[in-house]
Amino acid sequence: MKTLKRLVFFLIIILLIAQFFNPKKNQGNLKSLEYFYEDTTPPEHVKIILKKNCTNCHSNVTHYPWYSTLTPLNFWIAKHVKEGKNHFNMSNWQGNATKRKAQKFEALIKMFKTKQMPLPPYTWYHNQAKLNDTDIKEVVNWAKLVRLKYGLEPMPE
Repeated sequence: MKTLKRLVFFLIIILLIAQFFNPKKNQGNLKSLEYFYEDTTPPEHVKIILKKNCTNCHSNVTHYPWYSTLTPLNFWIAKHVKEGKNHFNMSNWQGNATKRKAQKFEALIKMFKTKQMPLPPYTWYHNQAKLNDTDIKEVVNWAKLVRLKYGLEPMPE
């Protein structure tokens, strides 16, 4: 029993010390999204869906919940944001080649159609981010139009 108490005490001390170490926050400004919105011209309802469901992980503008200050959750969230930005970053849209933009939208369409986005863990703690079939259809239809704008054939149904 004495060993268990020491172990618990040691773990508590480690957790307390860990709170002083935090990953870098992803906090750019909303202006970084302007080019993406201008270039892809989402309808207002799609823009709302993007803001509500995508910008936290797929832009340089992340709004962190209160629990993101707790270690180890802060490292888990930072890892998800970094991975999300590596796949699709709306803040770094300017300067991408047309072919790359089209490929990103092809992937976006696939991810929404197969309901892989937003990630289930994200919707667990962001209940408002759950998408219904109408939302998904609207985003996919907009994304197909954007792909056409980039000069590619529409994706087969």
